[in-house]
Amino acid sequence: MKPVRILGGGPAGSSAAIAALREGSTVAIIERAKFPRHKVCGEFLSPAIARALDNLGLSLCDRKPAQIRRMRICIGSADKSANLAESAYGLSRYRFDHWLWQSALQMGATSVGHGAADIITTGRFARAPKGGRLFGFKAHFTGPSDNAVELFFRGKAYVGINCIEDGITNVCGIAPEEDIRDIDLWLHRDPALRERVAPLTRSWDWIFTGPLTFGRQLVAADGAFLAGDALNFVDPFTGSGLLCAILTGSLAGQSAARGVSPDEYNRRCGRLLANPYGISSFLRKMAATRLAPSMLRLSPASLLFKYTRPA
Repeated sequence: MKPVRILGGGPAGSSAAIAALREGSTVAIIERAKFPRHKVCGEFLSPAIARALDNLGLSLCDRKPAQIRRMRICIGSADKSANLAESAYGLSRYRFDHWLWQSALQMGATSVGHGAADIITTGRFARAPKGGRLFGFKAHFTGPSDNAVELFFRGKAYVGINCIEDGITNVCGIAPEEDIRDIDLWLHRDPALRERVAPLTRSWDWIFTGPLTFGRQLVAADGAFLAGDALNFVDPFTGSGLLCAILTGSLAGQSAARGVSPDEYNRRCGRLLANPYGISSFLRKMAATRLAPSMLRLSPASLLFKYTRPA
């Protein structure tokens, strides 16, 4: 198997490294950031991620994630809940990313400071004119825990809430830049959100990322494989971003080690990502319309969840 060099040591990069190592390749990861670290993220892990990690020889249950068994969606006056067909998970990026990074190093990957890469997992590239740009925000809270992932839509904005490890609640979201100069005040303007966060106490200052743009780039860069957000940045409300990172990272690592062509890799990724990108884009646009509350009342919540997962 050929040596593999990976740019980026986040979930997609570490997964690529582990997959390539399991194929018998030597692996070097180009990463200057230090782990562990906090990142703006919903910290929701789709049920299928446990199986994807099992395929890499990793046990998610050993990390003691929160178990998430229900989903709730609120759009205006419409409020719908449903049980998940199988349990999902909540785990902080602080713990998740560090675990994958350390696992890759322990399996034999080396960390280097620079160089050309066979796999690029450096995340999204976003440029947007000022005014109306979307930014992500996040903070951890203490207080009563729950076993649901909850989504609250407000026009172009949304807030996601779910528990992670140790009974902590993650509150995150995306909103236009002009709406989040005072996030605490902004959250309390919505009655449903105000009621939900009332029993909780914020543990640290809000952190931000952005501007955010959503899209796919199913084209190899200089012959390299793209994986994770560098390949496909799915609107985070679907909760499938980390699953996509693990799946595309694993596929990139395996493909690079086996000498699979970038075109074939891109075809496989295109099939894999059709649901989370295409369907989520449609749903996100509909959530900002006046018809959204009525559509939510008529739509089975379980199907909304099912059809935004990778194929």
